[in-house]
Formats: sequence, structure tokens, C-alpha cells
Amino acid sequence: MSKSENDLARENLGLVHACCRRFSGKGIEYEELYSAGCLGLAKAVNRFDESLGCRFSTYAFPVIMGELKQLFRGGGSVKVSRSLRELSLKISRINNENRLKSGRDLTVSELSEALGTGEEMIAQALACSRPVVPLSETDGEGEERRVEIPSPDIQYEITERLTLYQAVESLGADDRKIIVLRYFKNRTQVQTARLMNMTQVQVCRREKKILLILRSRLY
Repeated sequence: MSKSENDLARENLGLVHACCRRFSGKGIEYEELYSAGCLGLAKAVNRFDESLGCRFSTYAFPVIMGELKQLFRGGGSVKVSRSLRELSLKISRINNENRLKSGRDLTVSELSEALGTGEEMIAQALACSRPVVPLSETDGEGEERRVEIPSPDIQYEITERLTLYQAVESLGADDRKIIVLRYFKNRTQVQTARLMNMTQVQVCRREKKILLILRSRLY
């Protein structure tokens, strides 16, 4: 993964924990839930397109949840195919060689080109090669105790964002474009007016009406 992709994944590990907690205590160990959640996060990072006009966490949430649900449908284990394990070993070898030459790992796109494999498969192989973080440890007396991993409780924020995104999607095309430009892409009213072939005053008036519509649908 490129540096930005790595940062995106690292910053959203709390989202993985939030999704996993929804399935905690339902028959599958947390370690397996977390592994499946990380695989979903890797897929979301690989597929995310900023032009969608939504935040990454809003896009990643259903992808991660889908991977967790698939885990239950598959009998409660994260199955890694032989081909994926072999691909993971090839990636490790190439990265080791490149680290010696340039001091860095190859990006997903560079690995895809070097191995002639799709970027999604590369992302999956990278995800399955990550070691599982143990959630228990043994103390000095040989007693096992659970390790608590602090993570922000962002389930409420996720729900709010999804509700907002759905409300924006329900708008007409022009109204939706105004909101996306103003609040998702941080364009000024003047810039928005230019892109929409409107005057700044027209954008201002229309924006106020749209916000009233969104408030009525959200509250």
C-alpha cells in the first residue's frame, strides 16, 4: 500500500473494532472477527474513490460489515486460499528485495504491475499476511487474562454519517451537487455558482432551502 493508503487503514482501525463489537459474544472469537474486519478495511481502502463525495469511513462501514457477515455465513473462520498464501509469499519476497535496494515496500499498484495480479488480490494478500494481534496474555503466575484494546466508540457517529449520506442521496441531482460541492468538497458559494452556472445569490438561496429539507429528514 502507498503511504496514504497505509495511513487511511491505520486511522480507521477504530472503525474495525466498532464493527466487530456488534458481533462480539455471538459464537466467534474476537481475533477472527478482527481479522475479517481488517480484510474488509483493506478492500475498502483499495476500492475507495474520493469522487464519490463521501468520507472514507462512510464508504468503509458497509464493506467491513459485509465481510463480518460473510464470516458467519462461512462457518466462523477466515479462510485463506492456497493461491492467496502463495501470493503473500511472493509479495514478501519482492518487498524484501526492494527494501534492500530502495529502503521501502512497493505500493499496491507497483506490486500489481510486477506480479501481473489485480490490485484487489494484492490488497487481500497483504491483509491476510498481517499477524493477528493476541487479545490475551499470560501473567507472571501463568494465569491468562484478556488484553483490553482501547478504541474510540464511534458507532453513533457512523450511524449519523450514514443517515446524512442517505438524506443527501434522496435530493434531486442539482441540489445534491450543490451540497456535495459546498460541504463534502469545501467549495465556496462563488466557486459552486461558477460550476453550477448560477449566481452566488442563487446558490445561497437554494442552499438555505436544501438545508431546511435535510433538517426535516434528519430530525
